[in-house]
Amino acid sequence: MHAAGLDFGTSNSAIGIVERGEPLLVPLEGERPLIPSALFFDAQADHAALYGTAAIDAYTRGEDGRFMRALKSILGTSLMREYTMLGNRRLVLMDVVAMFVRHLKLKAEERLGAPIDAVVHGRPVRFADGDDGANKLAEERLAAVARRVGFQEISFTYEPVAAAYHYEREINDEEIVLIADLGGGTADFSVLRIGPRRRRRADRTEDILGNTGVRVGGTDFDRDLSLAAVMPLLGLGTLLKTKSLPMPRQVYADLAWWPTIHFCYQPRSVREARELLRDAAEPGKVGRLVETLTRHLGHRIAFAAERAKIALSMEPETQIDLSPLEAGLHAAASEGLLHGAIDRDLRRLQSCVQECLRQAGVESSSLSSLFLTGGTSRLPVVRAAIQALCPGARVARGDDFLSVAAGLTIEAKNRYA
Repeated sequence: MHAAGLDFGTSNSAIGIVERGEPLLVPLEGERPLIPSALFFDAQADHAALYGTAAIDAYTRGEDGRFMRALKSILGTSLMREYTMLGNRRLVLMDVVAMFVRHLKLKAEERLGAPIDAVVHGRPVRFADGDDGANKLAEERLAAVARRVGFQEISFTYEPVAAAYHYEREINDEEIVLIADLGGGTADFSVLRIGPRRRRRADRTEDILGNTGVRVGGTDFDRDLSLAAVMPLLGLGTLLKTKSLPMPRQVYADLAWWPTIHFCYQPRSVREARELLRDAAEPGKVGRLVETLTRHLGHRIAFAAERAKIALSMEPETQIDLSPLEAGLHAAASEGLLHGAIDRDLRRLQSCVQECLRQAGVESSSLSSLFLTGGTSRLPVVRAAIQALCPGARVARGDDFLSVAAGLTIEAKNRYA
């Protein structure tokens, strides 16, 4: 039996195999074992699918088609039953997820030269906050997708636990570690006992002391920054002339969040925005909203907000380029604006860490190390919020984007080899 470790992520994905008895991450784009979790359906080629960087490039070049990203964030919601139109064809979002996972599986089988029968699938501790039914549903949907693409044996591991197994290979002494996996859609935390002797155990249940998670990730920070800096230029916070009511917020929230942007392009959404324009007290701004929806520019704005978020981790101020919408248009963004926009989410992260330590029965002073992974861990404000709760722990870093996939592949070897 051949097995894989699969990290299907909100922003990026990776897959690993066991080759000649050793875990190996599969090259997915050239020699790079990481691929953006994005698809583009090319309208000029009968809606053929492009994946990863090719999908992003096609969209940013302005090619005609449908771009989709961050679908993992809605696995536990009713939105997964929604569909996108490709010409005259309806494609349910579950089918889109299956297409992407199949692409990863085929890449792994091409490298291995054989069918892959089993998979250790990564999953966040919590797909959704406070909703056990949604968490169960999301895992069931991932399992259904795995079966659909041809995996026969399917098991799951919490993503921070997988990252711990990867980190464990680098240490020489036993540790109590807090793993902080800060990704695009969720933040997940685990406390484990790890060490050279423990990694030989077939059953690691007793080593896992606590697991918590919260639905906060990099895509939420993109949304928060966009709502604070960009959407006011499109009319958010302005008034309608009728009874001086505020512009409805929901359309802006949907336009600012990766998983729901494509819903904003539906004819009904465009029609409703035009109705709001007729009653807008500031039609110039709301006209930009209509233009964004009509020309399908929401993803370009989201990319610009994401780039600004990253830039603000290195400099105090930046500009969000909105020139695809209007020549010369920029939104000012600053470190202070970002911190204010995401402050509530930072406090949620800290509460989640404290709950993980409480669940594990571990004082922060007892932690040997804090292992940070995931793309969102690169933001200094996020790192500082977590480190403040573990002041005595040694901070360790792995590959921010591949630690989870590497750990899942180690588990695939242990479970199925």
